[in-house]
Amino acid sequence: MKTCDSYENFPPKIVLLSNSVGVSIYAVGVYIMAGCGIWWAVLYLLYCGFIEIRLLRRSCVNCYYYGKLCAFGKGRLSALLFKKGYPEKFTQDQIRWLDLVPDFLVSIIPLIAGIVLLVTSFNWVILALLIVLVALSSAGNAFVRGSYACKYCRQKELGCPAEKLFNKASANA
Repeated sequence: MKTCDSYENFPPKIVLLSNSVGVSIYAVGVYIMAGCGIWWAVLYLLYCGFIEIRLLRRSCVNCYYYGKLCAFGKGRLSALLFKKGYPEKFTQDQIRWLDLVPDFLVSIIPLIAGIVLLVTSFNWVILALLIVLVALSSAGNAFVRGSYACKYCRQKELGCPAEKLFNKASANA
């Protein structure tokens, strides 16, 4: 199942671990946004769905793992929802930090909302959830990607624009 230090199909336990971080971020975000009103929570959840569909439609269709089990299980999901794209397009794409803003907003929106909630009416639960949100969004994502997802990804070996962006950033640091 594993060749060239990468997986042809990722083990389900890695898919479960990888997705648990993302789903936890969404759940914490929904809870925090619900403190601002149920419609804010619904709008946030719709935004999270938009971000997921955007990824499936723009990137996953062109990825090596299209139709396969990637670290996040999105290759198989993308194959169920969208027509296969062009694998060579994936390696040719370039990602800039600006391109990641919509993804970062998944954490930034509830972070800002939580801070506003704390200022207007302090709540220990919201404070704890903000800490969890920051930890999951930073260390949690870094751990999953660095230790499991990107580390054993076949697409990284073939060429990945995100890997190029993050390696360039860490090389410049």
